[in-house]
Amino acid sequence: MTRALLLSWDFRIEVILVLGLLAVVYLRGWLRLRALPMHAAAPGRGAARPAPAERRPLAAGWRLATYWAGLATVAVALMSPVDVLSSQLFFMHMSQHLLLTMVAVPLLLIGNPFPVLMWGLPRPARRPVSAVLNGQSVWRRMLTKLTTPGIVWLLYVICLIVWHDPVLYNLVLRNQFVHDLQHLSFFITTMLLWWHILGVAPRLHRSLSAAQRIVYTISVVPVNVIIGVVIAFAPSPIYVHYVNVPRLMGLSVMADQMIAGILMWIPGSEMFFWAALIVLTQIVNAEAKKPVHTNPPWLLDEHSAGAR
Repeated sequence: MTRALLLSWDFRIEVILVLGLLAVVYLRGWLRLRALPMHAAAPGRGAARPAPAERRPLAAGWRLATYWAGLATVAVALMSPVDVLSSQLFFMHMSQHLLLTMVAVPLLLIGNPFPVLMWGLPRPARRPVSAVLNGQSVWRRMLTKLTTPGIVWLLYVICLIVWHDPVLYNLVLRNQFVHDLQHLSFFITTMLLWWHILGVAPRLHRSLSAAQRIVYTISVVPVNVIIGVVIAFAPSPIYVHYVNVPRLMGLSVMADQMIAGILMWIPGSEMFFWAALIVLTQIVNAEAKKPVHTNPPWLLDEHSAGAR
């Protein structure tokens, strides 16, 4: 049985169609940006024209690679044996969530998908998107208010806490629609969180400073750690679903639960620390590149004092 599950793939047509469409539209936009002369106009009325220096980086090969890697990670999380085993093993379900939120989302956003996808859309499809995000649009003002860093942080934390409630979590494992809703809410709230951390387009808010990004990134870790520790060291099974399913790989319910908690506690928090470390490195590098003062004020003051 274990071997059969390890080789099982659940090819869901709706997932394949969405991921395939996103891959094709991104590739089309990437190829168009790559072929553009530096003075070309932006796509669609109302869409912001990227500065010449920004167009080539948008069409860099590594952006295409990271975006497609993100889509591939989503496919693995939702259709591979990881998904099949998630209903049998708690730690596999936790691994599935980590793949979606801590691997797929950062990879997708590093590809800076919004402007590239805009270039990949047919012209009739660009216009409504441009209209929604136009500077004078009611929809843009509404989106701006609903996606401030504080609101996004709160939504992420609420989503994380609520979906780990035993009643809801057991319902997730029994009902595919609720399970998909859980994955979608995790994915969207994490996407919004990383959108602020990475500062990618569309830029609806004032960009966070480097120091603010570090604090913002680290601020979600305590919630993640607390939930992980509670799960890992719980004295009894939290989710009864895993008590009633056949045990695989020789893992007891409690061992399975402890591994799941540790995964959320350590790897689930590690990505945020890495992001904060990268931002800190950028700050240090920026400081190192500042010109050295040949006549710093304190030296001039000392000379002046000596002259007196």
